[in-house]
Amino acid sequence: MTTSQLSVFFATLSLACWAGTLSVIALVVARLRSANDGLARVVASVSASSLWLAWVVALVTSGGSLYYSLGAHFDPCELCWYQRICMYPLSAILLVAAVRGDRRIWRYAMPQALVGAVIAIYHTQLQAFPKQVTFCSSVDPCTARYVWEFGFVSLPFMSLAAFGFIITMMVVAARLPAASILDRDEPDDTPPAAGRLGVRTAVR
Repeated sequence: MTTSQLSVFFATLSLACWAGTLSVIALVVARLRSANDGLARVVASVSASSLWLAWVVALVTSGGSLYYSLGAHFDPCELCWYQRICMYPLSAILLVAAVRGDRRIWRYAMPQALVGAVIAIYHTQLQAFPKQVTFCSSVDPCTARYVWEFGFVSLPFMSLAAFGFIITMMVVAARLPAASILDRDEPDDTPPAAGRLGVRTAVR
């Protein structure tokens, strides 16, 4: 695939990230306002896979940025580097958290994700409105649009989509129960005598 084709692909993924983020937020808001069991199950299922989803996004984002540097030979500006510093460690941290089922990952990963998102917001608007005074070098200006798909999707826009999705998934993992937790919380309808008999049978 050419760089142009990959840019369209990554731009489409970033829009999918935004769609996923907004969908999850809408589901959570609906769940908080409703006691519907089916909705609770859907949210719990999303929560159960939230860390893995966040890791996949971090990994693809890191891989994409490396392609643009090493494959397409785009020189990253200072703001690009700052976003990479925040994103690259997440591809390792989120994997460890997902494997271990560590739903408290937000304590040590959220700060860098938030910092990366803030930088991405500034960089996104800078490329959308490039006629601004910046602190970036004139050699690698922060306003350079190496990617500008669909008339608005830039590299920092993609970065912001990834950070937004990762932040949302970490909040979901930390604050909402997973499907397995809900299953354990369900009352056991087995009569006590049958339960004891089942235990004795299993022991034999």
